[in-house]
Amino acid sequence: MTIPVLADSVAARGAVLAYIPSPPRGVWHLGPFPLRAYAVCIIVGIIVAIWWGERRWRERGGQPGAVLDVAMFAVPFGLVGGRLYHVATDWEKYFGAGGHPMNAFRVWEGGLGIWGAVFLGGVGAWIGCRSYRIPLPALGDAIAPAILLAQAIGRLGNWFNQELYGRTTEVPWGLKIFLRFDPVTGQPDMMNGVSNGQVEKIVQPTFLYELVWNVLGVLLLVWADKRFRIGHGRLFALYVMIYTFGRFWVELLRDDDATHVFGIRINSYTSVIVFLCAFAYFLFATRGRETAAQLAPGGRRPWPWQFGALRRNAAAAEAAEVAESAVAAGDSIAAATAAAEDSAAAGSSATGAGGIGSAAAGSSATGASGAGLAAAAGSGDDAESVSGSGTDSGSAAGGSAAASTAESGSGGAASDSTVAASDRTAAEAVSGEDAGGGNEIGTVRDKPADPVDDEDTGPAPATAANTAESRKN
Repeated sequence: MTIPVLADSVAARGAVLAYIPSPPRGVWHLGPFPLRAYAVCIIVGIIVAIWWGERRWRERGGQPGAVLDVAMFAVPFGLVGGRLYHVATDWEKYFGAGGHPMNAFRVWEGGLGIWGAVFLGGVGAWIGCRSYRIPLPALGDAIAPAILLAQAIGRLGNWFNQELYGRTTEVPWGLKIFLRFDPVTGQPDMMNGVSNGQVEKIVQPTFLYELVWNVLGVLLLVWADKRFRIGHGRLFALYVMIYTFGRFWVELLRDDDATHVFGIRINSYTSVIVFLCAFAYFLFATRGRETAAQLAPGGRRPWPWQFGALRRNAAAAEAAEVAESAVAAGDSIAAATAAAEDSAAAGSSATGAGGIGSAAAGSSATGASGAGLAAAAGSGDDAESVSGSGTDSGSAAGGSAAASTAESGSGGAASDSTVAASDRTAAEAVSGEDAGGGNEIGTVRDKPADPVDDEDTGPAPATAANTAESRKN
């Protein structure tokens, strides 16, 4: 075998191996009860939608349990609506030649139209929201990404049923459609039978296209909701627009039996009409998002199509939110002012304590100065009694003692004003004790005292001369 032939063989086998296989069966029997993969996918999608929708509803400020309460109305209505749409658009299968009308109730064999499910499911959700006094547009925004994810999960049911596929193709990701047979009778049974491995055809996996498109739509919805804070039903409208846009192109690839109008599948018309309605709602609905107070049950709520009433409610909610923000800002300012006053009061207490300490130090210095002055006055009296004239020298010594005492009592930090006050106190003390002892004391009181000099040579000659003069006399 040459290399080119081997390469062609490997490429051919690789292309075949690249095809997506269908499940060999879609039904498992647990005794008398059949377990259908299609039903399991639908149930899992509903559970995921309720769980995630509940979380999103609480994050937006809604009360817990509201989504589950409304789902008790929406889910049954949605299942009935999906089946009615399928039967209405494919009525020939059930009411045409060779059809069986009772087969319209055999939901387990597949056949749920998403358009009818969304429409009647919305009616059921509206009834539930009216019963529990919950705004329907806000609830729709909360569950929109969850619904689209549930649809993606439900498309796996079409894969198990080998339905809703596209035209034949040769693309590497084509879907294998197996022949299935009843294991008991051996008759062909594509819905409930088991595959024998024989491939009937390779088709476009339109279920996979729609599944991937729905997942991308979920990511887009979550991003847009966080980025722009969309509310008032506009996020739900965006979900409808995303789904219908992708569904229109997927419908062009499908090749299964469906009702055609002017050569175009009826679901294509439905996609265009629903897209335009959702686009109009997205443009004209109220901007912004509801507050947590608006999501609380209670009060009379406008109808979803009463745009004027919805805008007035939104404006009132925004005004209330601004007022709450102003009140919160005022409270913050008041708290800051109170904290500043507390800090000022603490500083005043510290200053008062420092002032008391300074006053005590000053009093101690003054007392020390007074004691020194008293001692000086006493020494002056003794000198006067011995020599008869020692007033000038006693006064000078008292002034020097007072100055030195004031400096030592204040630790060398007393000011000039304190020294001056001590001098005045000394003069008053001396004059008060010796007021009746002679005119010379009065002369000293009336005459201002000589300034104290740091040098010892200043007052000493004058004192000696005065002493000698007094002895001569």
